[in-house]
Amino acid sequence: MADTKKTIVVQQIKSAARRPAIQTATLKGLGLNKMHRTRELEDTPAVRGMVNKIAHLVKIIEERG
Repeated sequence: MADTKKTIVVQQIKSAARRPAIQTATLKGLGLNKMHRTRELEDTPAVRGMVNKIAHLVKIIEERG
């Protein structure tokens, strides 16, 4: 049986324009820097914390694993 890791699929739904630099940096850290871009990220406390900090700019589409 393969080692299945939990992942989340996150999509950017709002622009980072006119936002504090820390929020723009958090988006870039998650690999999201353009509208409607989607990333599948490992579901760790660090990633969850980053998503929670910019919850108004992104949405979790799917949780896998």
